[in-house]
Amino acid sequence: MRALVIYESMYGNTHLVADAIGEGLATAYQVEVVPVGQASPQTLGEADLVVVGGPTHVRGLSRARTREAAMSEARKPGSELTLDPDAEGPGLRDWFHALPASTAAKAAAFDTRIDAPAVLTGRASKGISRQLRQHGFEVVAEPRSFLVTKQNVLEPEETTRARQWGRDLAETLATSV
Repeated sequence: MRALVIYESMYGNTHLVADAIGEGLATAYQVEVVPVGQASPQTLGEADLVVVGGPTHVRGLSRARTREAAMSEARKPGSELTLDPDAEGPGLRDWFHALPASTAAKAAAFDTRIDAPAVLTGRASKGISRQLRQHGFEVVAEPRSFLVTKQNVLEPEETTRARQWGRDLAETLATSV
């Protein structure tokens, strides 16, 4: 069985979480982790499970404007932020807009967001999950958030939580087959 983990990442946190989820899924799947710009319809068509995640920007999925603002922030003199190598590629919102209907693969959604109540921060994973359903995917898990500090660093143990979530997804899907 094949799993595809697709991510959008500005400062690398979502990328780290995607890699950890992929490690967890590898207990039952052949896994490929790719930035959204490399997630082609052909690659999607070969996957039994698609896990999609991105950062929460202004309470939801990023937009061109919020992505540009994030890149500008990282480029400021003295900034401690480092752009993910694929940050300048397309965002999930653009990818979903261009995505044809799915072949009904199973799917799950995740996000990264500031460590504060979701009612205040919003959750990109809810929008991702909704978009997955609208494109014909069977969403098999509740959207999951992984937390970053206000300094844009993953909270301790978030990659461990992500790895475990990947294992849990793999185990749940293996028992439902």
